[in-house]
Amino acid sequence: MHDPVRVLFICDGNSARSQMAEGLLRTLGGKGFEVRSAGLEVEELNSVAVKVMQEIDIDISSQKFHHINEFEDLQFDYVITLCDQVKDSCLAFPRDIVNLHWECTDPTEVHGSEVEVIKAYSQARDDIKQLLEAWLNEEKNNM
Repeated sequence: MHDPVRVLFICDGNSARSQMAEGLLRTLGGKGFEVRSAGLEVEELNSVAVKVMQEIDIDISSQKFHHINEFEDLQFDYVITLCDQVKDSCLAFPRDIVNLHWECTDPTEVHGSEVEVIKAYSQARDDIKQLLEAWLNEEKNNM
């Protein structure tokens, strides 16, 4: 393991879930983690994702969006996929120590009222936060 621990979150577009996960781990994990996120395709940072993160006092508005190829020469301690498309289509980075998959509903698939859309993003954020907190607790117990 590196010090700090290197973590890469991957999703299909790197616009919402992986960006929220990156911001959450930066906040919850602190200086013990070097966190990045990437996608199979590069999409602009989703404004609703930024908004729901601001609701919990985490600013992801300056985070960059990256294509997975940008990190092909880096070794990560953990590669965490957040959508089935990514899990099924590409990613076992054999050079990385641990590959995990966390099931997380895609909030960008919700097309309803503003309230329904915000609720979907908030739910995804809360699901990721819960997964991260459980993972961090498990990692502390394994140290």
